[in-house]
Amino acid sequence: MLSKKTKYALKAMIGLAKAEPGKPVMTGYLAESEGIPKKFLELILLDLKSLGVVQSRQGKLGGYMLRRPTNKITMGEIIRGIEGPLAPLPCVSQSAYERCAECPDEAACGLRLVMKDVRDASSKILDNTSLADVLDRMQKARGTNDLMFHI
Repeated sequence: MLSKKTKYALKAMIGLAKAEPGKPVMTGYLAESEGIPKKFLELILLDLKSLGVVQSRQGKLGGYMLRRPTNKITMGEIIRGIEGPLAPLPCVSQSAYERCAECPDEAACGLRLVMKDVRDASSKILDNTSLADVLDRMQKARGTNDLMFHI
């Protein structure tokens, strides 16, 4: 299960993806439109900035915007950046592998074999779903082409 922080990070990224490219979105507006507590969002945006997926602009017309096009940022990248590895167990993680101390035969461990499939399936979906894909799915679900913020 995703943490609330990761869920809000994903919502914030989708919100920023709805904005006009290159036009910053004020934190207060993003918080209100996406239903994220403002103070929590401010911390999340700093993490997303450190991750390299958003950038900020100071001043009266400042705010946050995506650092790359929506088709170049995946859901998997965001989740890993905030939450950590996608793997449900450390013994199937590609980035944070740890052998389970209680496992006598890792190669034949039934739990590991199933959880590796879970990790692979999750990774395939999340790493192949960009913010552009999410916006497209939202537009199709709503039956409209107008998802953009009008700031």
